[in-house]
Amino acid sequence: MKRSLLFVQLLASSFVFAQQSTNQVPLQPDLSLAAKAYILTDFQSGQTLIGQNVHERVEPASLTKMMTAHVTFSALRQKRITLTQSVSVSEDAWHAIGSRMFIEPGKPVTIGELVRGLIVQSGNDASIALAEAIAGSEENFAQMMNKEAQRLGMKNTHFANSTGLPHPEHFTTAYDLALLVVDIIRNFPEHYPLYSLREYTYNKISQTNRNRLLWLDPNVDGLKTGHTKAAGYCLVTSARRNERRLISVVLGTTSDKVRTMESQRLLNYGFQFYDTVHLYRKKQEVITIQLWKGEREMLKTGFNRDLYFSLPKGQFDKLKATMEYMQPLIAPISKGQKVGIVRFAFNGEAISEQPLVALENVDQANFISRAWDSLRLLFN
Repeated sequence: MKRSLLFVQLLASSFVFAQQSTNQVPLQPDLSLAAKAYILTDFQSGQTLIGQNVHERVEPASLTKMMTAHVTFSALRQKRITLTQSVSVSEDAWHAIGSRMFIEPGKPVTIGELVRGLIVQSGNDASIALAEAIAGSEENFAQMMNKEAQRLGMKNTHFANSTGLPHPEHFTTAYDLALLVVDIIRNFPEHYPLYSLREYTYNKISQTNRNRLLWLDPNVDGLKTGHTKAAGYCLVTSARRNERRLISVVLGTTSDKVRTMESQRLLNYGFQFYDTVHLYRKKQEVITIQLWKGEREMLKTGFNRDLYFSLPKGQFDKLKATMEYMQPLIAPISKGQKVGIVRFAFNGEAISEQPLVALENVDQANFISRAWDSLRLLFN
């Protein structure tokens, strides 16, 4: 492997952004929240900006319903159910304890109504009815939830039910919940606006969304509250200011007021003291690498995804990058083929590693050209 500093262009663009982001670098204070665990994640970069006990297993309470919704959204996309489809209400759903949307046996309810009852009213009855409609039973549905959690990389999460009612084998972490929220927002944009609804009426009973930040902060557009005696008061929120979106997870506070206040503090901290820059776009040319025995002598390379970084304001000049790539690199090369690695560090600490990929197909050269390159390589 040949090692070299990654092109001046990246560092220059970062430095320009750093200078434009603020003339005076704000003093970044320490932040401590009155919560058992919390995390603040930037949606675009996926980076954790700040957190505490982010991998500690906790009881999720009704935050569970975000995964219930995720599995439901997937079923809708796969056309296994439809929003206008009517379902029967079972005795188990009708007798659900805790928060309810007040569905009744003998009174058909649509999937669309259940989804709103799940998200806005946090109905345990809605959760069970959706689980039974999609998987036949809540037990089968929990297996689907766990399978999806595994796919998303939620390594410290296990679901035993669709509601979040206490169970010894029902747990998650602040970090895992942030992963789930990112996936909901990114992959289900058609359903995400439901999380901003302040009120929903079903069966002539109106209930308001328990996420108080929907009233207090115009930038907040979701997501979910949760509470049990063991879990405490929990709140997962997402807020967007201009082009930036942050996700906060606050777990184990002592009251509704505290979870709201601490979530607001966490979001404000992220927006005030961090910036996110779009360094490279997907398939944007980053650097050309010498290629041997190919129809072209140079190969265009870049990244296979948009590349964002979230760093303290005014400090993007501390972002450094190094590149490693195979040398000699010999044709044929396929578009999308990994040809190297780019490692990013901030203030000397590694923060990301991204594959460098070919942006074009390059076939082998003719016999004479290949023979000539073989001779050149021999002497080099």
